[in-house]
Amino acid sequence: MTTLIAACGLDCAQCDAYIATQAADRAALEHIAEKWSKDFKAPGLTADNIQCDGCMTDGRKIGHCSECNIRLCVLEHKLPNCAACPDYACETLTGFLQNIPHAKANLEALRQ
Repeated sequence: MTTLIAACGLDCAQCDAYIATQAADRAALEHIAEKWSKDFKAPGLTADNIQCDGCMTDGRKIGHCSECNIRLCVLEHKLPNCAACPDYACETLTGFLQNIPHAKANLEALRQ
């Protein structure tokens, strides 16, 4: 199974938007945008603005990923993700990971 670990530990390769983008599946992107608009109370999501090539790539990113403090910190420190940080796990990351145990597990596995 392919993994593409984001700065925060999420696996971009398992994200529906990433998968649909890589498959150039417009119908799936439209469905995901509609679902996420409802689920996350985020009106205005469209197939165009949820296309993503992965958080740590130079390619397309879903809206918030471009301004994510965790991602920006990792880029500033020239790290592949938070698992490589000497300050792991900082307050910002700890707050994020409280509700996303699978992201924490991904980072912990990388730290082994």
